[in-house]
Amino acid sequence: MLFSERTLIAGLSIAAAALSFPASAQYTGPADAPASKVSAILENPKDDQDVVVQGRLLRKLGDEKYMFSDGSGEIVVEIDDDDFRESVDEKAVVELHGEVDTGRNRPPEIEVDSIRAVK
Repeated sequence: MLFSERTLIAGLSIAAAALSFPASAQYTGPADAPASKVSAILENPKDDQDVVVQGRLLRKLGDEKYMFSDGSGEIVVEIDDDDFRESVDEKAVVELHGEVDTGRNRPPEIEVDSIRAVK
């Protein structure tokens, strides 16, 4: 073997060994709880803040936009058509997981990542 082949083999062996160790480290400390009330979101909106809210979709406002209420307030939510796994109407209680989207010239909204009917 030439010197460069030995170096290459040694380098590949070290790289393979380094990649074989699983990455198991993660943060396990406290985290901010997701906002759970529309009134709290409207009072102190934080862009990209995680939220989990339960309530009703009151009406469709436009393409993928709905008015949502949990009884504490009303907020516009954006739900991709593909995220609806089942049909819901204005009487159905739903749980929305998403994040707050703020803008300079409009009230905050929730960009919904997932929706499920609460039974």
